[in-house]
Amino acid sequence: MTNLADPLQIPSPILAQVYHEARRAFPSECCGWLTGPADGASVDAIRPADNDQASGSHPTASERTAETAYVFSSSDLMALNRSLDSDSPARIIFHSHPNGRAYLSDTDRTVATSPWGDGPAYPVQQLVVGIDGDRVVESALFGWDDDAGGFVELARFPGAEI
Repeated sequence: MTNLADPLQIPSPILAQVYHEARRAFPSECCGWLTGPADGASVDAIRPADNDQASGSHPTASERTAETAYVFSSSDLMALNRSLDSDSPARIIFHSHPNGRAYLSDTDRTVATSPWGDGPAYPVQQLVVGIDGDRVVESALFGWDDDAGGFVELARFPGAEI
């Protein structure tokens, strides 16, 4: 199993870029990932992805719209997988919740967990951005904790007037 319970550092300029992605996508959910050195404690770049939810290809919630769910396009999913073997792999997957709340929903947890229930589907942490029509309200970082047998909140970040 993989223990991802030590929070990765997200520099303010990178977090601001994620917030801008959330605003650009609003009222739909944005998605993508943050990369950084495989052995580092921080991320250093953002890789936005297309929310392909409108295609109906979500693995557990195909009936939901892009305003309430996200799924990576097949090309983005391939890029994410390729990054994992690079010197600067995906370290954090991010997405937004246009209801203004930063939480890892039951659907988010299901999709982020291995189908065998024995750890995360990818060796990454999860960043959720709560955004509404006026501002980014907050964001929260989650990571897999072997002792808890699931994802736990690792850090919470203030929002911004974006």
